[in-house]
Amino acid sequence: MKITDIRLGKISVPLKVRFKTAIRTVESVEDIIAEIHTDTGNIGYGESPPTGVITGDTNLSIIGAIKDHIAPSIKGCDIENFEESMIKLHSSIVGNTSAKAAIDIALYDLYGQLYNAPIYKILGGYRKNITTDITISVNNPDEMVRDSINAIKLGYKTLKVKVGKDSQMDIKRLVSIRNAVGNNIDIRIDANQGWKPKEAIETLNKMEYLGLDLELVEQPVAAYDIEGMKLVTDNVNIPVLADESVFSERDALEILQKRAADLINIKLMKTGGINKALKIITMAEIYDVECMIGCMLEAKVSVNAAAHLAASKKIITKIDLDGPVLCEIDPVIGGSIFENANITLNNAPGFGIERIEGIEYI
Repeated sequence: MKITDIRLGKISVPLKVRFKTAIRTVESVEDIIAEIHTDTGNIGYGESPPTGVITGDTNLSIIGAIKDHIAPSIKGCDIENFEESMIKLHSSIVGNTSAKAAIDIALYDLYGQLYNAPIYKILGGYRKNITTDITISVNNPDEMVRDSINAIKLGYKTLKVKVGKDSQMDIKRLVSIRNAVGNNIDIRIDANQGWKPKEAIETLNKMEYLGLDLELVEQPVAAYDIEGMKLVTDNVNIPVLADESVFSERDALEILQKRAADLINIKLMKTGGINKALKIITMAEIYDVECMIGCMLEAKVSVNAAAHLAASKKIITKIDLDGPVLCEIDPVIGGSIFENANITLNNAPGFGIERIEGIEYI
């Protein structure tokens, strides 16, 4: 099964509601789709979102990286020699992790097709069903309460609440939500780098004092401020999850060695795909640090791939893969079944994607 062509296209999928965090506001998913074609007629599908404020990738940079660097490097590779394809992919260009992730996902899709097995089983097959949280965008407290209650009505048991825009208002937001949903719902908060270290410590300790019973806090400080994150980790009881601070294996190793966070959040668009994510997972297993699998605002192709990775490993204990259910429509035929909080993987080869509707080829 040799690579003969790499084709790119765009998809545009409106969101059900506007997605708002401390650093961006998004109204639709505008992603690049990568198709890797082979001499056997098999096609592998990948996806890459333009998340410039986090990964630095834009649609134009993704297209340029794939067309000018990645595609020429891997064209002609045999999927059976998977290691060679991965080495060529990751040595073809520096950075550009989202572009690399789209190709990595498509290559894994073909690898599963080659051996007629779903990727989650090839990677470990720990479980077939996983449960995701749902994101509550940062808004005024009344809107966030409304969104939280609506999510619970749909069966969600875990809310991921966006904060980080105003620490005093964040406390009011969380008090309102906890009072509205009661104590049987898990609440995670994500500051998206929105606080300074001392502000984070004061805010989180106040939240604990008020009995808000938070499961974890994600990326409370700037991504580069590892010492600041360690300061927070050492001075609050709420577990700290490192997200934007962890792109590479080296980032993860620094976090783990310094005990700068209690948990690691792995996103394929940060790592450059599954191949590098597996290396972070192995290190987390060595240090006995649990992981979350998360996503950017992505449609089902790449989130489906992340679901396969999440289902494959025991060390992955927290799931934040709500991207597809936030979309107004699902243009992806095949793959895992996303039913609100419940994600069920199927046994189709690779990632099980049959086709993608509405692609505008480039």
